[in-house]
Amino acid sequence: MDKTLNIGVIGLGMGRRHAESVQETPNARVTWVCDTDEKKLEETAAELNVPNRCTDYRDMLNDETLDAVIIASPDGLHRQMIVDALAAKKHILCEKPLALTREDIEAIVEAVHNSDRVFMVGQICRYTPGFYEAKKRIDAGEIGELTFIESEYAHDYTHILVGNTWRCDPLRNGVVGGACHAVDLLRWISGENPEKITAYSTHKTFADLTPYDDTHVAIMKFPNNIIGKVFASISCRRDYTMRSVFYGTKGTIITDNTSPTMTVFHLNGDGASSTPETVELDINNHNTTGEFAEFFDCVVNGTPVRTTVEEGANTIAACLAIVQSANTDQTVVPQYFA
Repeated sequence: MDKTLNIGVIGLGMGRRHAESVQETPNARVTWVCDTDEKKLEETAAELNVPNRCTDYRDMLNDETLDAVIIASPDGLHRQMIVDALAAKKHILCEKPLALTREDIEAIVEAVHNSDRVFMVGQICRYTPGFYEAKKRIDAGEIGELTFIESEYAHDYTHILVGNTWRCDPLRNGVVGGACHAVDLLRWISGENPEKITAYSTHKTFADLTPYDDTHVAIMKFPNNIIGKVFASISCRRDYTMRSVFYGTKGTIITDNTSPTMTVFHLNGDGASSTPETVELDINNHNTTGEFAEFFDCVVNGTPVRTTVEEGANTIAACLAIVQSANTDQTVVPQYFA
């Protein structure tokens, strides 16, 4: 490739990590950064040697030399930024969650369908070494047919919420904003959307801190007679983890995104579980470098996008169903996008 891909990054929270990943990629460079925090903006631009900066993302969209944008802004801002970037003919890598409401999701899906630009949703768990290795083994049939799959999003937000009003938005609850990681992981591992969801929630630890429930448990009915479960807590008193277990007819995989190993159980010759296998892994729970490498390949080489707008939309459809079920004490059938 002769041309260098010019990238703009909007939002310098997670966006800072995205910018660093771009700078590590041959034939790609960050030419614009944007944030409303001017101090963070100036520091990031200086440290990463980015030539252009702005506090209004629309300024970068006017640059005809800009090829693509990475949207890592607060979730409720994604819709307008996506619509504007597509109108400006920019390719887009958008952080999860795609948006917070069905109305916004529908508008985003329509905008992407009416565009010829590459659009990719940043479902980062699909690039996490432990989950990627588990998916490879499951697809190869190593543990037989899946019977029960579970994941958890256990993340103490106590310090994160201090002064961070956008995470206290009632629409940006712990399921849609955080546990979308776990929901997307189960959708990806099973290769299916859950057909029915029953969920329960509590609001004890953060009763005076958040306007939404801080702990959810969701039971999911997947096709092919697979049961799923997601535990989501932003108020748990423990280290961050996304511990996940995948049970099959011939074995079990236990893994997470913060440990250097995964455990795999197989059947021995007597049909019983054998001594577990310990598989060594890299720890990379936010593998933005691998994620951007795939985005780069899609833009430059026309490789089909795997985390499409529909993938991002259907993960949020399932998350919204969890919240609805918990709030109404009823089983909910999610409304997916084709």
